[in-house]
Amino acid sequence: MIYVLTAILSLAPISELRGGIPYAMAHNIPWYIAWPFAAAVNALVAPLCWLFLSTVHRLFYGVSAKSGEALPVQGGFGWYRTIFDNFVKRAREKLHKNVEKWGALGIAVFVAIPLPITGAWTGTLGAWVLGLSKKKTLFAVILGVITAGAIVTTVMLLGLSAFNIFVKTSISL
Repeated sequence: MIYVLTAILSLAPISELRGGIPYAMAHNIPWYIAWPFAAAVNALVAPLCWLFLSTVHRLFYGVSAKSGEALPVQGGFGWYRTIFDNFVKRAREKLHKNVEKWGALGIAVFVAIPLPITGAWTGTLGAWVLGLSKKKTLFAVILGVITAGAIVTTVMLLGLSAFNIFVKTSISL
């Protein structure tokens, strides 16, 4: 059951690795199993996101399967279109400069930052919006997920003392 919950947390858009790895390690799964397991599950986000965008999204957004053109709002769900458009706008604003400058590596760096709204879901959606190929996106997401997993695992292993590298301490003589 612990592995199932770890997988669910690793796939969830808000928690991703930031929830999966700590949950697994808190339930006595060794770091060398928790990290690759959660990372592998989180790497599945890119294909799942593409599947969603090519099926459910088209239906909810009101996009014609044949022509690819947007249908009137009656053809989809207006509330979904509004939420999705706002999410895409934020993702485009966050990612555009990185992708323009760094390409797929910009997506990898964005996904690697283990903070809310910077994970594999937003990275994949942003790459899709900006027209990055699936191959480059998958590579970038996997690289970013492995890096984010390493950061989260390191913080879990070192505990709060991991943040001391960011705090200047004075040495008294």
